Amino acid sequence: MSDQLEADQEAPVRDESTLVDAREELQSLINTIWRLRQPDGCPWDRKQTHASIAKNMIEEAYEAVDCIEDDDVAHLREELGDVLMQVVLHTQIAADAGEFTMADVAREIDEKLIRRHPHVFGEREAATSADEVLDIWDKVKLAEKEARDADAAAASERPDGLLDGVPRSLPALMQAQKVSRKAAAVGFEWDTVADVWEKVAEERAEYEAEPLGSAAREAEFGDLLFALVNVARKEGIDAESALRASTAKFRSRWAAMEDAAFECGIALGSLSTAELNDLWDAVKRGEPEAGE
Repeated sequence: MSDQLEADQEAPVRDESTLVDAREELQSLINTIWRLRQPDGCPWDRKQTHASIAKNMIEEAYEAVDCIEDDDVAHLREELGDVLMQVVLHTQIAADAGEFTMADVAREIDEKLIRRHPHVFGEREAATSADEVLDIWDKVKLAEKEARDADAAAASERPDGLLDGVPRSLPALMQAQKVSRKAAAVGFEWDTVADVWEKVAEERAEYEAEPLGSAAREAEFGDLLFALVNVARKEGIDAESALRASTAKFRSRWAAMEDAAFECGIALGSLSTAELNDLWDAVKRGEPEAGE
């Protein structure tokens, strides 16, 4: 532990005034949400349950992601506030029901962060790369599951499945990547990226063998996408982020096509496929090269 103490002493000095301000402002927010939930507070806030506002958490998170992708720092601050409000409101709903408190939420995530960063807070040698950190996380999370399984076995209960912790409400690509990563962590993995590409070719052949418009063809298309997600995972690419970026690029190019058509007094819908392709290529040629 002496090495850790020395490392802590060499860490950058924290601005205590900033920490005090953060504590005070967070406590003020907690007090506000508490007040809104009181009998003489806001009828809407008093009425809410975890289930009734579940979708709000997702919507606010995506709005924050939009700001991040647009590099819109001013609005990001606002959207992060909306995300934080959802956390505080859910916690107040739980506190009102005697389920848990904000102290419980903060304590559990703090303990988890420390537990999952043994290269910072524990005896383990410091990690040298982000990939090594991901490997550490996978091992720590697997150890956590093994401990839970042991508790379940002691109580003669069925342990949680390896994939049970992956939310089914996640976007499909993100869910596929997380599921695949967990399976790979216990050895269910291809040796090389080339092996995964062979699987992609196999799935494509199975997809093309099914009749057009059939349920079987749709299922095989899903298998093809799943295989491609594993190519991304093996190469360290986040499939969800990659597709979002490609979709954003398509939207930007399409908007540029609409602008060009408008300036010429033409409606895109009146153009032929060949003319649309020519306009698309013109927009692409006008884009800066990668890295510019």
